[in-house]
Amino acid sequence: MTLSTASIHALPHAESAAVEVRGISKNYKEVEALRSIDLDFPRGKLTTLLGPSGCGKTTLLKIIAGLIEPTSGEVRVNGKTVTGPGPERAFVFQDFALMPWATVMRNVAFGLELKGMGKAERQSIARHYIAEVGLTGFEDKYPHELSGGMRQRVGLARAFAVNAEVLLLDEPFSAVDEQNRRKFQEDLLRLVEKERKTFIFVTHSIEEAVYVSDRIVLLSRRPSRVSQIIEPKVDRTASPDAIRRDQGYLDTVEEIWQGLKHYVD
Repeated sequence: MTLSTASIHALPHAESAAVEVRGISKNYKEVEALRSIDLDFPRGKLTTLLGPSGCGKTTLLKIIAGLIEPTSGEVRVNGKTVTGPGPERAFVFQDFALMPWATVMRNVAFGLELKGMGKAERQSIARHYIAEVGLTGFEDKYPHELSGGMRQRVGLARAFAVNAEVLLLDEPFSAVDEQNRRKFQEDLLRLVEKERKTFIFVTHSIEEAVYVSDRIVLLSRRPSRVSQIIEPKVDRTASPDAIRRDQGYLDTVEEIWQGLKHYVD
């Protein structure tokens, strides 16, 4: 396994990008969070936003989602400017954001219900994705009856069910233990391969970023800018344990750490 890096100027051609970020800046009163971010997110790939705490990873993700307006710049999805949330994007929140009064089935099918889809069809789709995330048999359970890891699986199933082209994941595995986190990473890679959607993933974990990503965008300390783009060359045919023991994987983790550690207080 080898590591290749490219500067921010070596962007993919726009026609290969599902999401284009152009000149995005964001200010909060006296705080400049993001400054002139330019990025393309390739279609069908998983790109991770990685950087020091407070650098604006989630802010950028929410701007792409249309949940926050930028101070300047624009985001385009499939060539169309983002002016708010849209059906081509689905957001998986760190805190699950499930409806506590609704069953797993209702939570997963809710986006389809909002689209006006009939009950039988939306439940069929929801049941498929409930199975995909390993929750068959829990369709009639409520969020308070599930573990944190299971609730996060419900959030993932809900995002997949609406058939959005772009999946935006804000530290989706941060609330689970290490064993479940590793299992979720493997499940995510399987779903990325199967669904062929565009994933934009936020994490604080360097190891997780190297393990799951096609591309890693390193962001600097606030005001955040893109400092580097890394493309880990991971042999996905190898076993999870073999990947994590591979010297190239370990070297990539160390190189990213060397690039980020001077941002740590």
